[in-house]
Amino acid sequence: MVRLPLTPAEVERGQRLGALLRRARGCRSMLDVALASHISPETLRKIESGRVATPAFPTIAAIADTLGLSLDAVWAEISRAERTVEDQSALPVTRHPSLVS
Repeated sequence: MVRLPLTPAEVERGQRLGALLRRARGCRSMLDVALASHISPETLRKIESGRVATPAFPTIAAIADTLGLSLDAVWAEISRAERTVEDQSALPVTRHPSLVS
């Protein structure tokens, strides 16, 4: 099965997810969080660095649980920037009064 290339929005969302998890991990070691989440440290490293932009849901659920994050909070945080861009694109185009005849 051929995987379609990720869209720029998916790549950006993956980067935001990785940054969120990295911040939430704080001073805990990557090894400790990975083992507590039942994933490999390499998997966690790839997610945190944004190299895995669309990790499996159970993987994110396990990491979020280990870090004490709700999945709702994770989704709200990583989708916030998307909503901002979408909201801005929905704004009507306004013209400067001197350009309107």
